[in-house]
Amino acid sequence: MQSTPEVVSVLSTGAIVTLFVITLGPIKILGPFVQQTHDVDPATVKQIATRSFLFSLITVVVSALAGVALLQKWQISVASLEFAGGLIFLLVGLRIVLEQYQPAGAAPPPLPPSPIAAALRLTFPTVVTPYGIAAVMVLLARSTSTSRTLTILGILVAVMLLNLLAMLS
Repeated sequence: MQSTPEVVSVLSTGAIVTLFVITLGPIKILGPFVQQTHDVDPATVKQIATRSFLFSLITVVVSALAGVALLQKWQISVASLEFAGGLIFLLVGLRIVLEQYQPAGAAPPPLPPSPIAAALRLTFPTVVTPYGIAAVMVLLARSTSTSRTLTILGILVAVMLLNLLAMLS
């Protein structure tokens, strides 16, 4: 029985930017960030935003690199990861569509007084989403060269910087 060669799908740089902006970008974090920090003094908001940026960037990079290493070590196919990531995207999309038929939820609890604890609460899952990590992991697993990997990581850092700018504005 012949094995079929694995197909390598390559997204353009623009498509990667779009994917990261949608899954990890500033559009989805602005509402929750403003809602939860509206009564916090500006200096503390700056501390929370900066720490949330650092936690987010470190978490996504470490999670994605560890995930790729585990894929290789456990010999899990990238196609399986793509399938699982697709299921996550589907479930998130369904939740967003069906959310409009649910009664309005209660306001989130106030942020903890500690800037570190507040940043952690905002980081997970507001900034760092499971589907965002899955997207980065699939792209890194499909990367065919060091320059491609560095491009993906550079775009990730740029989107995280956009998050920081959005939180500081």
